[in-house]
Formats: sequence, structure tokens, C-alpha cells
Amino acid sequence: MTTTSRRQAMTASLGLALAGTTLAARANAQTTPSTDAVADRPPTRYRTADIDGLKLFYREAGPADAPALLLLHGFPTSSHMFRDLIPALADRYRVVAPDYPGFGYSDFPDRQQFPYGFSTFAEIIDKFTQSIALDRYAIYIQDYGAPVGLRLALRAPERITGLIVQNGNAYEEGLSDAWAPIKDYWRDPTPANRDKMRGFLTLDGMRQQYTAGLSDAQAELVSPDSWMLDWSLLSRPDNIELQLDLFGDYRTNVALYPQFQAFFREHRPPTLIAWGRHDPLFTVAGAEAYRRDLPDAELHLLDAGHFALETNGAEIATHIRRFLAA
Repeated sequence: MTTTSRRQAMTASLGLALAGTTLAARANAQTTPSTDAVADRPPTRYRTADIDGLKLFYREAGPADAPALLLLHGFPTSSHMFRDLIPALADRYRVVAPDYPGFGYSDFPDRQQFPYGFSTFAEIIDKFTQSIALDRYAIYIQDYGAPVGLRLALRAPERITGLIVQNGNAYEEGLSDAWAPIKDYWRDPTPANRDKMRGFLTLDGMRQQYTAGLSDAQAELVSPDSWMLDWSLLSRPDNIELQLDLFGDYRTNVALYPQFQAFFREHRPPTLIAWGRHDPLFTVAGAEAYRRDLPDAELHLLDAGHFALETNGAEIATHIRRFLAA
């Protein structure tokens, strides 16, 4: 590597680090008259809760008596995806982000002994919220977080104060053509069709989750730490098989879409939609479909991909602060 190349690489690395540390400052500066609160914002704490003998890892920040926001992560990541958003909101809100079993730093029980699935995840997160006295809360739902969070809403709609939807699908038209191999497996769960889905579950597949659809300039804003952490955890023995199981179980979420939509129409939760328009998995049509059942929903189509927080975190934080304050 030439001296110039090394200097450029070091500059890019420093830029990524500074981007993460300034996200909260930019969001707060746009929504408060003073930046004093930025220096005084509460620290993020890294905790575990025992749920039926299962260690559930979670990140938490903000005053215990403040309005609450539950952050529910997607695939293939964990609460790590919210590492910058949490401090951007914690001065005014109690922000909580758990890892599902088998993800992040939560326990990863044997899939032959533990009933992995979205129904199980919703049940565990429901018990988790009760264990930490999270009685009423808004939910941020992204990817897998959408069916988990919306199942919570079906269980106890009175506990949900609002929805923040970031590339979290609840409509069939939101499933792009990239879902074709998974849909084939739903129709015919043979070993051959299961093997076709393994192409998603590689190191490059993890990278694509974060960078597909982005310009080169946007992709340079995405830290490789994210997909490398995801891959290190997916590489644990039998975790790939767990992920394939969950691909198969996702069909149960699609079957619930009519119930999710009925919840929207009946309860009309205040809703903010911040959607990466370049997401190769969940389409813009899926974002716009929410407004059929939630005509008052606030919709922002972002110049971002599936993990919009990686490139547009300050913008999303600003939208959330204004939305929750209203």
C-alpha cells in the first residue's frame, strides 16, 4: 500500500469513528435549544435479565421514569444496530434494546431443546418488558423486529404508545423478489430448498445486508464492524441452521399480516415510518402500504438501504425526537 493509500485509509477509518460519536450530538442539536444536554446525556448500560432461566442481554439508557421506547432489532444483527441511536434519545426517553435468544449476547440454547420461532421471541420479549417494569412503550421495529413487535401489540394493544417503522414489513407487497428462495421453502420445505437459502448466510451475504443498494459513497459510511460482528455470531456451531429455521418460520408472520393490519385500523397508533428506499429485501410499496390502514402515519423515504441507521442515523434520530415529543 502506498503512503497516500495508507493516509486515505486512516482518514476513512477516523471518519467512521467520528460519525458514530457525533450522531447523538447532531440529533440533539437539531431538536433542542442548547447542546448542553448532549454532554449530560445518560450513559448506556449493558445488562442481562433472567427470563425463564434464559439470559437475555439488553442495552438501556435514560431516566427510569421517562417515556419508554423499545428497540427491536432485525436479522442478522442484534441490539448493536442501535448503539448510536440509544444515546441520541436517552436524555429524554428510557430506551431499551434487547437481543433475541440466539442473537447478539443473549443465550443461544440448543435448537433441538428450545422452541425457536417468532411466537417464542414475542413471548420472551413480552416477559422481558414486564420483568424490567416497561409497562407502556413505543416500539421501533425493523426487519425481524416488526413481527416480534406487532405480535406484542396483538397481545396487549393498550401497552403500545406508538410505532416507529424502519424497513419492518407488514404487507405482502413489501416482500421483494429476493424472497423467492424463502417462499419456495415455505411451499416445499425439502432439504434441497433449504440448501438454496444458504446463499444468504455467508460473510459476503452479511456485508450485502448492510451495503446492497447503496452508492459507493454511502457504503463508505457503513462500518464493517457491524457485519463482522454478525458473522462471528452466526458462525457459532449450529447457528446457521437456526437462521434457516427462522427463514422457514417467517411464513407465520406473513399469515398474521391481516391481523397486524386490523390492529392498525382499530387502534390507530401514532406511527412514524422512516424507510430506506434502496432496501433490496423490503420494498417502498411495503412502506406506502401502511398508510392504507394508518392514513395519518408520517412517512419518510430515506436515501438509505436496509440498515438505514448506519447511513442516516442522525436524520432518523431527529425524526424520532420530534415524533415522540408530539
